[in-house]
Amino acid sequence: MSNLTPREIVSELDKYIIGQADAKRMVAIAMRNRWRRQQLPPELRDEIAPKNIIMMGPTGVGKTEIARRLAKLSGCPFFKVEATKFTEVGYVGRDVESMVRDLMEIGVNLVRKEEMDKVKVKAEKNAEEALLDLLLPSSKNPNQGMGFFGSSNQPQEEKPAIDNSSTREKFRKMWRDGKLDDREVDIEVTVQGGGVEIMSMPGMEDMGMQVSDMIGKMFPGKKKTRKVHLREAYEILIQQESDKLIDMDNVAELARERVEQTGILFLDEIDKIAGKQEGGSSTDVSREGVQRDLLPVVEGCVVNTKYGMVKTDHILFISAGAFHYSKPSDLIPELQGRFPLRVELSSLDKDDFYRILTEPQNALTVQYKALLETEKLTIDFSREALEEVAGNAQKINDETENIGARRLYTIMERILSDLSFEAPDRSGETILIDREYVKEKLTDVVEDRDLSRYIL
Repeated sequence: MSNLTPREIVSELDKYIIGQADAKRMVAIAMRNRWRRQQLPPELRDEIAPKNIIMMGPTGVGKTEIARRLAKLSGCPFFKVEATKFTEVGYVGRDVESMVRDLMEIGVNLVRKEEMDKVKVKAEKNAEEALLDLLLPSSKNPNQGMGFFGSSNQPQEEKPAIDNSSTREKFRKMWRDGKLDDREVDIEVTVQGGGVEIMSMPGMEDMGMQVSDMIGKMFPGKKKTRKVHLREAYEILIQQESDKLIDMDNVAELARERVEQTGILFLDEIDKIAGKQEGGSSTDVSREGVQRDLLPVVEGCVVNTKYGMVKTDHILFISAGAFHYSKPSDLIPELQGRFPLRVELSSLDKDDFYRILTEPQNALTVQYKALLETEKLTIDFSREALEEVAGNAQKINDETENIGARRLYTIMERILSDLSFEAPDRSGETILIDREYVKEKLTDVVEDRDLSRYIL
């Protein structure tokens, strides 16, 4: 787990997310507390429960992005799920425990990738030898092809050793120089599960996947021969050699430990399962039932996964919602109590939009420049043009629906659609996008309020 200080975490988040200082501080403290907990003696460590967070704010202000960047920063298993996907037990829909199974799957993949990186050098070396065996079948281990008890059934003539070693080294050099990449070879690959598929009922996909996996383990995978280029064969062999070097039981155990101690579950749209909606009555009979089903998972329970039992006591839950028509107090009291930390994210204004267009490492302007550069078309934005875009984004958000920073996507696409279409024909040009260009592209839409509702 990352041991960044809260200040360093906030600084890293600032590279991608503009504003929302309170939310960044809160998640930074939550992450640091997880690191602090790992430093404690085991008897005290188990007593400290994570402080779950509710983030409130309109759409497009950075709630999901904060959680996503935080997970990437910490290297923890992270899974995002919409609360609206779940239904009460007895209705068709996903079971709340499925999010823990999904998180465990992500944890296993994360640890498996780390283990593969550790054995990469050895796997590449083994894969190269296996590749040379494919190219020079006669240079394989002389014991290969022997019968039972190490002796072949037929008497074998000793073939003269036609300096296989020197031929092998020549081929090795040619391969490393890239001279054999286009040569084709036959390679044997395994098709997992022998093609067994289980048709599951709607809402019971998780059970269907587990049954399919169980049957796949009972029946050995089919062997299939493919003709591929040598470079692709090398990648397949690296994968196969890595799988031989990795102990999957150990991977599953490490992943389970990491998920239980450092996992993060991000519950989006939690306001949609709150008790009260517009009009004061609930039309969805299962909404409160979902909260009751969520409660034991958030409080701490044991969930059965195909990798074993996973405890949820120390998984950090971050929930988010716009809370336009409901408020956190509309959640059932028990669930409210499991989310002690609450932070409100502020709406974005013109200055925020301008900073979003210019400051982040992955700013929209950077993305569009890079995309059009692939066509040898160079574009640049003047400061006045970006201020005009920011001003229009705020105006349209105020007059129609406030969708936050996502409004910038629609406006930028509108401004650059002609250039994107004509880019292959304008290769080699350099174009400066100024205020007048932006006004020209947006005038009709911005002035007609009804039109802007449909287009922007």
